[in-house]
Amino acid sequence: MNQHGNRRIARKEADGKETVLVDHYEGKRFNSPNDLAYKSNGDLYFTDPAYGLPKQLDDPQKELTFQGVYRLTPDGKVTLLDKDLKAPNGIAFSPDEKILYVNDSIEVKWWAYDVQKDGTVANKRLLLDGNDQKKNGPGTADGMKVDAHGNLYSAGPGGILVISPSGKIIGRFSMGVPTSNCAWADDGFTLYITANTNLYKIKLSTKGAGW
Repeated sequence: MNQHGNRRIARKEADGKETVLVDHYEGKRFNSPNDLAYKSNGDLYFTDPAYGLPKQLDDPQKELTFQGVYRLTPDGKVTLLDKDLKAPNGIAFSPDEKILYVNDSIEVKWWAYDVQKDGTVANKRLLLDGNDQKKNGPGTADGMKVDAHGNLYSAGPGGILVISPSGKIIGRFSMGVPTSNCAWADDGFTLYITANTNLYKIKLSTKGAGW
């Protein structure tokens, strides 16, 4: 689990104790790990914006000069994948795990990367610029998941955007308030949404990837 304020990623054991998986990159503390996605081989990919720091980008406790996207292998090796996003946030894989999606909540943009055989990424490309969606309500690019057809369900301006693998907005759940995240649950056809102080669930005709 991401421990935003503690600036680390930890695992809760069966006895309730916590094991810290990673909290540094090249000797420097992370900003505030925010979102993560597991690959089927056990590799953990995660984003590290600065939202957990009191003054965020300008916080004097900030040790890294960038906000990164990382990969953590089961043996504890950390690899920096991208350091050029202003606020990397939501992260998810395509159903076949050949594409990694990451969004930037300051730029309000969604990016796609090809996942290489060694677990690194290449061919970074803009999937969607969501700035023209701000007219649809409050919120920004945030947590996201993928369905079995490869469509992204991502928090964005106005609610949850449904984005095709080609970067087209093909649907929207308008929540009317800032929306932060979503997750598949129950039978895989149910999408849970966190929006401001509310929790919603919606029954869909498509399943989440991996269900």
